[in-house]
Amino acid sequence: MIESVKGEIAELNPTYCVIETAGGVGYNVNITLPTYTALQGQTSVRLLVHEIIREDAWSLFGFIAESERQIFRSLIGVSGVGANTARVILSSIPSGEIEQTILSGDVRRLKAVKGIGAKTAERIIVDLKDKIKPIDTTLIIQPTVNSESYEEALSALVMLGFPRPASQKALKKVFEEDPDIKVEAAIKQAFKLM
Repeated sequence: MIESVKGEIAELNPTYCVIETAGGVGYNVNITLPTYTALQGQTSVRLLVHEIIREDAWSLFGFIAESERQIFRSLIGVSGVGANTARVILSSIPSGEIEQTILSGDVRRLKAVKGIGAKTAERIIVDLKDKIKPIDTTLIIQPTVNSESYEEALSALVMLGFPRPASQKALKKVFEEDPDIKVEAAIKQAFKLM
């Protein structure tokens, strides 16, 4: 199972990008509009990946943020919602708003997404309402050039035993003060804030 793809952006379109890895392999990765926006102007990237292997196709779906990938995975778990439909939903409604839409039972907002009918919208809400937990948006860093550094620092802190929310809060402050900070320095600064 592929967890992430890191490399140079060889091609970037609103629906997919081609990432050429150090080994010279170019991966065609399906992306959402928020990920496309975050990748514009960048030359290299690390995308979190969800891999779908079928008899007739092998597809990669890439996300700049873990929260977006989690919502994607929740959506494709709903009967009648495929990967492309989930990608259209994520491209039409920001991931934080999708959660609010589901938690509030807003069928009309989901129906406004191209390809989503009333029954599918209701099924998404019924299936996911109890599974989705509201995200504390104050802890989310908007994707930047250094979102990879942020993710690496966060992973390191969590592996060291620090609680994820406290780590996110500390790193948010560190990266707001110095967006170009290196991973090691960010971890050291976060230690001081926890």
